[in-house]
Amino acid sequence: MSNDLYVEHFGLTERPFTLLPDPGFLFWSKVHKRAFMVLEFGILSRAPITLITGEIGSGKTTLIQKLLSQMDDNITTGLISNAHRGRGEMLQWVLNALDVPVNPRVPYVQLFQTLLDFLIAEYAAGRRVALIFDEAQNLSREGLEELRMLTNINSNKDELVQLILVGQPELRDMVLDPNMRQLAQRVAASFHLPGMDRKTVTDYIAHRLQVAGGTGEEFTPGACAMVYETTAGIPRLVNQLCEFGLLYAWSDDSMTVSERIVQNVLDDDVFFGALSTPDCGEKKKLQVLTLNQEERILPKEKAG
Repeated sequence: MSNDLYVEHFGLTERPFTLLPDPGFLFWSKVHKRAFMVLEFGILSRAPITLITGEIGSGKTTLIQKLLSQMDDNITTGLISNAHRGRGEMLQWVLNALDVPVNPRVPYVQLFQTLLDFLIAEYAAGRRVALIFDEAQNLSREGLEELRMLTNINSNKDELVQLILVGQPELRDMVLDPNMRQLAQRVAASFHLPGMDRKTVTDYIAHRLQVAGGTGEEFTPGACAMVYETTAGIPRLVNQLCEFGLLYAWSDDSMTVSERIVQNVLDDDVFFGALSTPDCGEKKKLQVLTLNQEERILPKEKAG
């Protein structure tokens, strides 16, 4: 089986809507520019904690990868993804991310001393440490408190470690909980990534197609509007639906993705992601019902 799928059909060099975070496809919408600006500000201003939140698939991980690709040599970076709960385990996650050998059986105090020794050694070498926690909403309250305690290592004007917390909207609620006010007071920069608006979705689709060698006009304006309505502007869902749109257009021997083709994708229930956003599931059912009433024979009528 060919891995090209529809690529050759549309004259593309690669698939434009894969789900893997790829900085090469990064689309600088206004909100993504602002989110990245806050990330850079957090690093440059030596903020104790920077907080970035957004819906699932809103592009947070792609922004992290972009930040990592241009981090200065004088900053030692540790990326911790999907860290979970448990006192002491947090330090193991951190030390592993920094490539510091650690024996998980040693006492908590010894783990903390190992981290402290590493931070002091980096500081003495003219480097500071930035720890990036992706999917930080998975942390418990105790885990977040443990992270706050790490910022206590800093003293006066000297920052040994900075924290960047990235996660889903509930992370923001966790940090703003009255019981976590000491943590919230350490957050010096924050931003929430909303879904893209209608025009931005249209520009986003065209951008990814052009990066992949297309014209950017493979989707009709009506199809782009339909993609926006179905996905609420969440980039990952836009990618999923557009991928199926291209696949269906290829199987239909069409050089454009029209509203009809997008509707066929929705009718076939292959785009399961539509049900994961608020109201999208109900919108999809209404669209299908409307199309059936206007252009098709409803199953019951056909059977009767």
